[in-house]
Amino acid sequence: MSKQALATTINIKAPAAKVWKGLTDPELVKQYFFGTTLKSDWKEGSPITFSGEWEGKAYEDKGTILEIIPGEYLKYSYWSSMSGTEDKPGNYANVSYRVTEKDGVTSLEVIQDGIKDDASKEHSEKNWQMVFGGLKKILEEK
Repeated sequence: MSKQALATTINIKAPAAKVWKGLTDPELVKQYFFGTTLKSDWKEGSPITFSGEWEGKAYEDKGTILEIIPGEYLKYSYWSSMSGTEDKPGNYANVSYRVTEKDGVTSLEVIQDGIKDDASKEHSEKNWQMVFGGLKKILEEK
């Protein structure tokens, strides 16, 4: 069974620089990403981790930054400790964010691969829309 990819876009009425900051600033991320602690030095080949507590269980999701064009594009590998899979290369997905600004509106495109089926794809898309809907709310209120 081949794995699938999903692409979803969120449009935010804010400059691209603010949206990028919202993706990479741990203080902002914590506000909309279920209290997640994000750690990375944002360099290609560096680790990226997302840790915190979900429904009383501690978690640490992790990956490696594969490509980064600051302010514009980020791609990282990703494995979730909550996924019920082993921490091995075949269980990592790739996630990318592309930020594009036009006429004061920034579109944030999220692409995730390694999705096993339609139900998982739908679930992931809802999650991304919910998470980045939170970012949109924060940025558009300020």
